[in-house]
Amino acid sequence: MSTDPRVALSVLISCLEEHLAAVASKRGAEDAALSSAFLAVADAFEEYEDALYEAYEEFLPLSVVDEDDDDEGYNDQAVGPGGSRE
Repeated sequence: MSTDPRVALSVLISCLEEHLAAVASKRGAEDAALSSAFLAVADAFEEYEDALYEAYEEFLPLSVVDEDDDDEGYNDQAVGPGGSRE
């Protein structure tokens, strides 16, 4: 079953708002709420992109970086779940 891109976009926006709230109330580098919000944004982004592709065969000009990625050129610029440079 495919997701309506508008519904997926609404979920993504909601996750981004929750991430902002988690960042604003962060309680240290290992804040579980911030980590959870970070992962929710990544998941919602992928759902939105999938829905966009299924409906219109289009992609977003952004990508989610997998933390396990071994691309050394990118890791110099990588930003982790807490917003800190790795």
